[in-house]
Amino acid sequence: MSLQTPVVFMVFNRPETTARVFESIRQARPSRLLVICDGPRSHVPADAGNVAQVREIIDRGVDWACEVLTNYAPQNMGCRDRVASGLNWAFSVVEEAIILEDDCLPDPSFFPYCEELLERYREDERVMHIGSNNFQGWRRRTKDSYYFSKYNHIWGWATWRRAWQKYDATVASWTQPGIRERIIRSFDSDAEAEYWLDKFDWISGRFEEVTTWDYQWTYSCWLNEALSISPARNLVTNIGIGNESTHSGEYAKKMQIPARHLGKLRHPVSLERNVAADRFTFEFVYTYQDPNPWLRNYYRAKIALGSAKNKLLAALFPRK
Repeated sequence: MSLQTPVVFMVFNRPETTARVFESIRQARPSRLLVICDGPRSHVPADAGNVAQVREIIDRGVDWACEVLTNYAPQNMGCRDRVASGLNWAFSVVEEAIILEDDCLPDPSFFPYCEELLERYREDERVMHIGSNNFQGWRRRTKDSYYFSKYNHIWGWATWRRAWQKYDATVASWTQPGIRERIIRSFDSDAEAEYWLDKFDWISGRFEEVTTWDYQWTYSCWLNEALSISPARNLVTNIGIGNESTHSGEYAKKMQIPARHLGKLRHPVSLERNVAADRFTFEFVYTYQDPNPWLRNYYRAKIALGSAKNKLLAALFPRK
């Protein structure tokens, strides 16, 4: 039985990882496949051949009943603009989609998980993102199949046109009155607030230096006070982490977690954010894995001081 939800496949210049992820898509047999590909970089001689190989994998590999739509850039646009423009194109064509990049290898259960949740929360404006990653380690955060989070991991995800239409690619609204105060309500600690406010200040003030698109997606979700979904088990493994990766070098190897199968979904009874999981995500994913060692140590210290302060206050002023 083929997958009815459209799949968006974002590729570039890595034939080996592309072939592995494409095979997982081929096994799922989506009825519609939308492929977004950047063009080769003029200063990297190997790009032309590698990009051509990647596109050939798609052109020759679809051997099931499938409508294939392609959006291939003739020249290199860079990660930020290629992803944003590509998803703009995709959601001009389809109402909802499952999204995979060329280094995100899913467990087979990833596809029905996304399809069921896209249908379940299709009309619920409180949810903007369905994620597939769980970086909680051995910590079991819920008895259900997934929990609600403010963090929207993008190594395999799904969303709707109604959500993507709220994407603020340049965080243009950041300087408007009241926006900073609205975003601050999302944070659980002073360290977390400082980390993200600095990020959005940087994107807003020096956008020409920004090479990524996903911080802006996080900002857009928080701006709209929306929730994301995180599975109880990790469903997608990033097989591209390393020195050849654009944004995830060797320092991020600890996030290369094996994908596990998720069976029949058990749904939460309410849409409540899992604060404990989000606190751990901030500490493990965003600060402890930061490529800048100075920032890693700075935020570790700030988090430790905040924790010590909270324990002291709890001891001095116990709840009655």
